[in-house]
Amino acid sequence: MGHLDHATFGWLTPVLSYAMASIGAALGLRCTVRALGTSGRSRRNWLFTAASAIGTGIWTMHFVAMLGFGVTGTDIRYDVPLTLLSLLVAMLVVGAGVFTVGYSRDRSRALLVGGLTTGLGVASMHYLGMAALRLHGTVAYDPLLVTVSVVIAVVAATAALWAALNIKSPGAVALASLVMGAAVSSMHYTGMLAVGVEVVPSGSALSGATVMQFIFPLAVGLGSYLFLTSAFVALSPPAREHPAGRTAGRTERPAPAPAP
Repeated sequence: MGHLDHATFGWLTPVLSYAMASIGAALGLRCTVRALGTSGRSRRNWLFTAASAIGTGIWTMHFVAMLGFGVTGTDIRYDVPLTLLSLLVAMLVVGAGVFTVGYSRDRSRALLVGGLTTGLGVASMHYLGMAALRLHGTVAYDPLLVTVSVVIAVVAATAALWAALNIKSPGAVALASLVMGAAVSSMHYTGMLAVGVEVVPSGSALSGATVMQFIFPLAVGLGSYLFLTSAFVALSPPAREHPAGRTAGRTERPAPAPAP
């Protein structure tokens, strides 16, 4: 068995990956709160932003953590199409969960269905990302730890959607996002503990891209998107009633009668 190192850069990648997950969760929850207070096209746009933020945060968390992953005795490459597919899966499944909660009238049922769908999708994203690994050897998984990681993903996703429905104040959203970041990070590292690698030394070149050629630039780009979108949401004013609506609600005073 090859020795696996999950933090080749020390605490840098675990802390940074946790920050990415927390920022994505905070932005997604805030956008969902905004969405539930609006309707029509505005609700749809806020939900799209929420889904992209949470999906991007989860994916970036995973691959920032993978920047610190190494296996003794072999180089590591990443299959580009599979890596991009994992990003697409993250966006789609989080979107499905967020839109389920955003538009369903039966919120309890939507919470259960959305949490299960999103949690399984997050787990799928993680293991698709792991399937993109290319190294000299074979990768095996501990079924028990894989199951535990999937359960954590489902519970974390359900908790995130519950928070989106029930938490309104910015301070509570911030606290919930920190908890969500911890849950997503726990799911990732539990899944990584399930990994075992049997190294087979070889002089042949590995296919795929190195972490610095592909993963690092993409993670930086998506991280920048999270920060810029966070700034936009923080600076954008909350929806207000249209002035025409306020005028319509007033009682008109009758015009004075003309003098005889």
